[in-house]
Amino acid sequence: MAGQGLKSENPDQSLRVPATPLVVHDPYFSIWSMGDRLTDSATRHWTGTRQALNGLLRVDAKTYRYLGDADSDIAALEETHREITPTRTIVTMQSPEIELKLTFLTPTFPDDLAVMARPVTYLTWDVKSRDGATHTVALYLDADGNTAVNHPDEKVTWSRAEIQGMHLLRVGSSKQPVLQDWGDNVRIDWGYFYLGIPSGEEAEYIAGNQAYRDDFVKTGEIPTDDDLDQPRMPQSRYPSPPALNVVLPLGGVGATIVTRHMLLGYDDVFSVEYMRQRLLPYWRKEFSNFSALMKGAESDYPKIQQRAEQYDADLSRDLRRAGGPDYATIATLAFRQAIAAHKLVQDDAGIPFFMPKENFSNGSISTVDVLYPSSPMFLLLNPRLVEAQLEPVVRYAESSHWKFPFAPHDLGVYPLANGQLYGGGEVSEEDQMPVEESGNMILMFAALAHAENNAAYAQRHWPLLTKWADFLLEKGFDPENQLCTDDFAGHLTHNTNLSIKAIEALAAYAQLADKIGDHPAAAKYGSAAKGMAANWVKLAADGDHYRLAFDKPGTWSQKYNLVWDVILGLHLFPQEVADKEVAFYKAHMKPYGLPLDNRADYTKLDWTVWSATLATNPQDFRSLVDPIVQFLNKTPERVPMTDWYDTVTAKQVGFQARSVVGGVYIKMLADPVTWSKWANRADKGSPKVH
Repeated sequence: MAGQGLKSENPDQSLRVPATPLVVHDPYFSIWSMGDRLTDSATRHWTGTRQALNGLLRVDAKTYRYLGDADSDIAALEETHREITPTRTIVTMQSPEIELKLTFLTPTFPDDLAVMARPVTYLTWDVKSRDGATHTVALYLDADGNTAVNHPDEKVTWSRAEIQGMHLLRVGSSKQPVLQDWGDNVRIDWGYFYLGIPSGEEAEYIAGNQAYRDDFVKTGEIPTDDDLDQPRMPQSRYPSPPALNVVLPLGGVGATIVTRHMLLGYDDVFSVEYMRQRLLPYWRKEFSNFSALMKGAESDYPKIQQRAEQYDADLSRDLRRAGGPDYATIATLAFRQAIAAHKLVQDDAGIPFFMPKENFSNGSISTVDVLYPSSPMFLLLNPRLVEAQLEPVVRYAESSHWKFPFAPHDLGVYPLANGQLYGGGEVSEEDQMPVEESGNMILMFAALAHAENNAAYAQRHWPLLTKWADFLLEKGFDPENQLCTDDFAGHLTHNTNLSIKAIEALAAYAQLADKIGDHPAAAKYGSAAKGMAANWVKLAADGDHYRLAFDKPGTWSQKYNLVWDVILGLHLFPQEVADKEVAFYKAHMKPYGLPLDNRADYTKLDWTVWSATLATNPQDFRSLVDPIVQFLNKTPERVPMTDWYDTVTAKQVGFQARSVVGGVYIKMLADPVTWSKWANRADKGSPKVH
């Protein structure tokens, strides 16, 4: 069926995506389409809660739908093509009279933090006649109040305003409880959602209600009076649910394309709380207030368009070169999702913190074993973002709040980063992940030093890293009964993959020690890691593969942590280990991918790509990765890409819209030339638009 998914260079591959990103910025400002077509269902927040954007197009005296499922009795435009790139979603539709190309551009350029941090998406309409005649065309868009509240029974207020060069419509909760609510299945209930209409666009814009949509259907116009009956709940029916309403009359449209655009933005005022201090969004480093941000974003629009096209083309080309068209499909779909599971904020000194929410997992903020799997994307596209991920964690770990010899699991529950709440929290060692998180932190520091060609950041936190390395030296090789990142599988003793993480982390610490000139430490920890690796090979061997746990013959698991052995140039394990594992994986594939281990049919999408990266030839890599695209095509759950699914049924097991999908970029790190190219591009600072 035309228009259902991601563009591919493989003409035989139909690429239906489970959910299509539209306005995707951070855990709170994240609107998706969750059907085959933009008109199949209401647009929704990543949690599945309705946050409706409704679009109509009037051609002469006939009205069509192009976005959302409101007024479903009105015919929808036929969707003929859909293309998802790293920064854009482009959908082409048609009626017998006209063709409409709708583009959602979210300029999440990792190599430019100032632009990436702007909570603004550009919505562009390109319309032309397709039957040789000239038609009178008008565009309509409305946004309901649910975009600014957690629940539809929370009252909102709405208004319009004028700034230089732009008309603004906004809606927000009437109570404005800034940073009061926290949790997993939670949406923002403070700040304001905005529609920005450039003054140069002839437009009708009203802070009205959804009944105004009926007026447009009948007449092609909307009332000129604002709805003053407020505050009111988004779910209220009398007189009608509140809405922001815009009409863009295009006049006569012939063969020449007529273009209009609009800005969709969100001002969250304060974004997160860190150690009892409210932090500003990072865009405030550039702009003093939201009106200045909107004016700046509008001024940059032409250059942003050009830059997005070039960025998407460059990244897509390298993704295909690295892993083939199906791999590029997965990584492209992961791009905006991985970024939008984070919030980029700044401390009082303007230092960036890049803080993820553990979406539909438990809602934790800055979870270390979420940072770790997501880090490859940012190690590649801007290592400074990895520093920004690590900084709030190490400050906490160095504070008096954290008393353990191992690394913390998290900083709290989003958006409140006031201290770990998972497991035993700050109180006990119960249900902690001591080997997991300590290994994760050291490996991320080492990979960051590799990307930046210096270990200055690690040296600033050297006592902390040394404490964690000493913990792994004592406790890492043969892990006691404990959780790892795959905590849904429960506690496990003698976990061989967790052991690999500890071994690789010790070697990575030795590598860092060598870079900062601490050669005795490099020799000590490097020698220990080599001895552990040799012992691991003996104890984990199980014929044609290696065990899930040292004491469990006849078991197996993905050894995804082994990927650092080559990427960081550690070379602790003989190549035979990876070769055996990859051959074994190929023999144990299910219809939709490789199970995580022998205990269940479920898998983790990100870890599968890590395990596939152990392969030394492209055919083996693709044989492990390509079934993921089949999963995306067949999964019955229409949600932003899950990383935890069943390889037999293609059903989602849990999790969605998480940052960990950034881990699929690990394949790009396996090529030193590609890694250096992109990391240096960020370091030099790609052409800025401000």
